[in-house]
Amino acid sequence: MAWLVLVVSGMLEAVWAVALDRSDGLTRPLPTGVFLVAVSASMVGLGYAMRSLPLGTAYAVWVGIGASLTVAVGMVTGAEPVSVVRVLLLAGLVGCVIGLKLVS
Repeated sequence: MAWLVLVVSGMLEAVWAVALDRSDGLTRPLPTGVFLVAVSASMVGLGYAMRSLPLGTAYAVWVGIGASLTVAVGMVTGAEPVSVVRVLLLAGLVGCVIGLKLVS
């Protein structure tokens, strides 16, 4: 259960990062609200997962999922450039996250 919560929390990290960007410095109410809800839920989920998973593994997986999805959203929306090298590096990051799960 902790792994599932950790993965969802990592996904919420991407949600709050995108919402923070779209909030225009926390001046737009809807993205700011999404940011506040998502960051709170993400942190609560990370805290829950850390009750049964090692700190380093949990944090690395949480950050890896959030960072990968945030960059992917940026590439899909056109805010970030897409290149073969960037896609391969993201795949490597995802592979490392999966590796941490497998060795835990």
